Amino acid sequence: MRKVFVVFSITSLAIIGIMTYINWKASFLLLIFIPLIIMGFYDMFQSKKTIRRNFPLVGRMRYLLESLGPGVRQYFIESDLDGKPFNRLERSLVYQRSKKETDSNPFGTQLDIYEVGYQWINHSIKAIPFSKVNSNPRVRIGSSQCEKPYDASLYNISAMSFGSLSKNAIQALNAGAKQGGFYHNTGEGGLSPYHLEGGDVVWNIGTGYFSCRDDDGNFSYEQFAKRAVLDNVKMIEIKFSQGAKPGHGGILPKEKVTDEIAAIRLVGKGKDIISPPTHSAFSTPLELMDFIKLLRKGSGGKPIGMKICIGNKSEFIAICKAMVQTKTYFDFITVDGGEGGTGAAPQEYSDHVGMPLRDALAFVYDCLKGFGIKDQIKIICSGKVITGFDIIKTLATGADLCNSARGMMFALGCIQALECHANTCPTGVATQDPRLVKGLVPEEKSIRVARFQHETVKSAMELMASAGICHPDEVDRNVVSMRVDRTKIQTFAETYPELDSGCLLDENALPESFRYFWKKATAESF
Repeated sequence: MRKVFVVFSITSLAIIGIMTYINWKASFLLLIFIPLIIMGFYDMFQSKKTIRRNFPLVGRMRYLLESLGPGVRQYFIESDLDGKPFNRLERSLVYQRSKKETDSNPFGTQLDIYEVGYQWINHSIKAIPFSKVNSNPRVRIGSSQCEKPYDASLYNISAMSFGSLSKNAIQALNAGAKQGGFYHNTGEGGLSPYHLEGGDVVWNIGTGYFSCRDDDGNFSYEQFAKRAVLDNVKMIEIKFSQGAKPGHGGILPKEKVTDEIAAIRLVGKGKDIISPPTHSAFSTPLELMDFIKLLRKGSGGKPIGMKICIGNKSEFIAICKAMVQTKTYFDFITVDGGEGGTGAAPQEYSDHVGMPLRDALAFVYDCLKGFGIKDQIKIICSGKVITGFDIIKTLATGADLCNSARGMMFALGCIQALECHANTCPTGVATQDPRLVKGLVPEEKSIRVARFQHETVKSAMELMASAGICHPDEVDRNVVSMRVDRTKIQTFAETYPELDSGCLLDENALPESFRYFWKKATAESF
């Protein structure tokens, strides 16, 4: 193929020379052919890419087609149920609700209802008229030690940082939260001015301590207290891990680090911003309890929580033992699923690190109930929650309320281009490129965020009414059933039998499934 290219180049130049001799206007063809020939010879002599070296110029088509592949598959090849991580039906539902278009479908479900894993809600003969159900219920977050409890919506914006998301995206999310009366989690990237434009905020503090760190990257109580008392900040969340890359830490490529982002995060510019995989402000569960007290004091008594993707079970049990031993409680625990979220991560982390959401929720709920402290702590779940039924499933497993990241991104106009990490997001959502960011108009998209949240909560409450349930607190593991094989069905209560309250306080009453991890766990060490 290299010889063919050389012959093609010589022949083309010869033909153009003859044509130019006949008519000088043919010389304009050189403007096309000479750059192509130069590119081809460059391909022949470069050494990094074999295909281009062996197939000069033509080999470049391979990379072009590869870059076009995801879009071609999404728009021309995939069926309504094929797309990953969200299929076309799921994405379309978000778009319809955010635009307040009809979200009804004719002719029945496209799902295989006999497929293993298919789930449904168990409706009741004593269904409640929707008019008698509160379509926007609130969930109070705050233990007995919390001086300023917060009444949260059932469905909120999950952690997404300014830096990962554009300024316009953050502004639209925050304005949507204000319009709809739900909260906006900052993500670990710090507390930016765009999070403080009127919407309720949960300040997520990760291992990098952005917006509350000193010059060495350690936690700064002074920087924290200065921001934590702001009116918009309603709760504080200590981030241990996220579902996208638990145990890995966060990375913001230097290409996305503007002067503004560096100032907000209290970091330098010109290099990748890397969050460590672990916290430096504490190293044991007992030290964590002291950190909770410190944050509670610095925030003026606001709810303090943690965000975690469950890994080693004994480590979470150790935290529970420390809470019982010191009588110091989190006000909420956000459980993230190992299936990942908006954060870009190595393939192995997305696919094979962290406990999946449903199993993690059941485990955390059972731990808190088993240690007799569930009444102090609300469980928030985040992880692929975009429909009313998704909300019901998480409530049935153990959550009290839900967060969504990707659902809210779809409401902003995200098309699942899978370019979040490359600073080339075509919708202006996950990029810092001013030319792309300009296309996202916060005033327009905030309305869609508020609509989507409202319609999704409304859908969840309609489902509860069909099950004869008035409030999210009444949803238990008997409400949802799942097909475990082609002929066998179980409720979540059968799949995840609940522990007796307080059973983990007595070594003699330990369930067999918890015995090994309970004995391994100690409040003195993770």
